[in-house]
Amino acid sequence: MGQTSGLTPVLTAHWDEPDSYKIEGYRRHGGYDAVAKAFAMGPDSVISLVKDSGLRGRGGAGFPTGLKWSFVPQNDGKPHYLVINADESEPGACKDIPLMMANPHSLIEGIIITAFAIRANHAFIYLRGEVPHVYRRISNAVREAYAAGVLGKNIAGSGFDLDVVVHAGAGAYICGEETALLDSLEGRRGQPRLKPPFPAVAGLYASPTVVNNVETIANIPSIINGGVDWFRSFGTEKSPGFKLFAVSGHVNRPGIYEAPLGITMRELLEHAGGVRNGHKVKFWLPGGSSVPMLIEEHLDLPLTYEAMAEAGTMLGTGTPMVFDETTSVVRAVTGWLKFYKHESCGKCTPCREGTWFITDLLTRFEAGTGKVEQLDTLNQLCGQIMGRSFCALGDAAATPFPAAMKYFRDEFIAGTETAADFMFDPQKSMMLPVVTR
Repeated sequence: MGQTSGLTPVLTAHWDEPDSYKIEGYRRHGGYDAVAKAFAMGPDSVISLVKDSGLRGRGGAGFPTGLKWSFVPQNDGKPHYLVINADESEPGACKDIPLMMANPHSLIEGIIITAFAIRANHAFIYLRGEVPHVYRRISNAVREAYAAGVLGKNIAGSGFDLDVVVHAGAGAYICGEETALLDSLEGRRGQPRLKPPFPAVAGLYASPTVVNNVETIANIPSIINGGVDWFRSFGTEKSPGFKLFAVSGHVNRPGIYEAPLGITMRELLEHAGGVRNGHKVKFWLPGGSSVPMLIEEHLDLPLTYEAMAEAGTMLGTGTPMVFDETTSVVRAVTGWLKFYKHESCGKCTPCREGTWFITDLLTRFEAGTGKVEQLDTLNQLCGQIMGRSFCALGDAAATPFPAAMKYFRDEFIAGTETAADFMFDPQKSMMLPVVTR
């Protein structure tokens, strides 16, 4: 096990410099040196190195990056594509956009190395349409890279050609799902595809395609420069490396903290100045609203993919949201479900109909007009959606309520028409049935 505490500024090391987003500022700290090293290694050796590093996708699923690259068939006579998923739209997630604003060339250098490894000559950066300032920043960085000769034809005399296109979407949450993103990139309505075939075999334009998150690819140059042992000196055996943790919510210093995987939420909370003054943690989510919530007793768990899974949740995007005791769990869950209902693409019945029914019932509990038996109905609805939708949006919508019921059933009971049959014991902070006979 490597370092699992303290801050580890690697991607964020020079964000405070005024020209960190320009190619001159990036090169001042060894920027684009990793490209030459990768070219000297060869594509297969780069894939092996990334495999050995244990880098896992930073977009939510945590799939091993090098393994994903190795799925791309070689010598198949088809063009290969690299697509960067920069459609950061998960409620509570804000790490990729600041990264592209402050250090866009780390992403571009990572794209060059990744495209070289999977033998792709075209790469696309799919960006959210609501962030025009980021679109301008990353587009300008791409122009700088072309002017410097690190993009285009025969990069640095290597014989390798690469063109990068920056594409802005139209603001659909569903396009954060990789196959819906590919449909949108092809000019069609963003809806998930049935898998298999997987993108590595038949992705963009029915050709082999690798889809990776911004933070994942931005890590590649440092892995090439530092090596496997250096990268594995951070984090744990199954979750090596470091991560951008975007801490938000009821904390004194919300922001991005780059720390090793395995750091505890309690320590991360200390870096963020603790819970806002005079309050305490009620519940928190380790990776955006689509992962099950945890409570104060889980603050000392290591923030790793495996530890979060054991606790019944997911690390997700690694963007913890912290809520204090002033928050209504019912209102928070209802707000998230309204978002998922609105963003459902409508392609599959479980998600299209299920999000509508769940939101309708939750709204009743928020208004205090729910019925106790409807809590079982909600559980059944979530169970019918989970694992039965085309993509993970359905699973995300089916996640918040069961976790909230596990820890805060009393708050849902309080939102029923029969709440008068219960009394509140402030000392025990739970709903107690009144014996009437």
